[in-house]
Amino acid sequence: MKRTHLPLNGLRVLDAAARHLSFTRAADELAVTPAAVGQQIRALEDTLGVVLFRRTTRGLELTPEGEAGLEALRAGFLQFEDAVRAMQAGQSSKSLTIAAPRDLTEKWLMPRLAEIARADGEMRFALIVADEALDFTEANLDLAVRWGDGPGEHEGESLESDGMVTIAPADRDAATLIAWPGATPGEGTPLVRVGDAGLAIDAVAQGLGRAVVPELLAARDIAEGRVRVVGDPAPSPRGYWIVAPLPQWRQAKVRALVDALTR
Repeated sequence: MKRTHLPLNGLRVLDAAARHLSFTRAADELAVTPAAVGQQIRALEDTLGVVLFRRTTRGLELTPEGEAGLEALRAGFLQFEDAVRAMQAGQSSKSLTIAAPRDLTEKWLMPRLAEIARADGEMRFALIVADEALDFTEANLDLAVRWGDGPGEHEGESLESDGMVTIAPADRDAATLIAWPGATPGEGTPLVRVGDAGLAIDAVAQGLGRAVVPELLAARDIAEGRVRVVGDPAPSPRGYWIVAPLPQWRQAKVRALVDALTR
């Protein structure tokens, strides 16, 4: 069913003028001039085809037509306020849905979300494993973490990293390369091929060879002594980005999580 166009500005002015029975006091409430209130009332009367106010010796009076709609109008404004509060309730929610690649989720994101949850027991997270771009609306996402050279079509913030590092087993030398999609080709035939950088790190930790992986993913394993760095980190034009469309990016809960993840 086609909805009738509602002159909301005029109805708001009608409500104020009817409560005060004064265009001047209504103007003060609405922060406009009395002339603007009069213009809005006249325009509303033209739209509705009725007279809403009459001036008498006792001052401004509502007509029966104006009086007839006030109760429903004010109930409608209360429903508008309820609707706005309902829409804003998500701002105070502490439930977030996040999409990220499997290896980043395991090696980097999960430990940080655990720290955040320990600090705030009301936090709730839904995690979606996704290497490719997702439709934020269809997947009901709040934010995503992606590998690339920028945020793409979304708003975003990069995760600080030293680029790419070559890692080897902690207790032995290993010349054999462990390959994964996106790794820089090395010399020789890889002993092991795995599905992502996280699996490459685990393979290195098991002594199967060395691998070139994002420093961000390997940092925890390096710190815990499971693997060691060989040589210096190499800058990379690509990295991990936290991204979201502008409406999600503006949400207080999303901004708070981004700040916590990037501090």
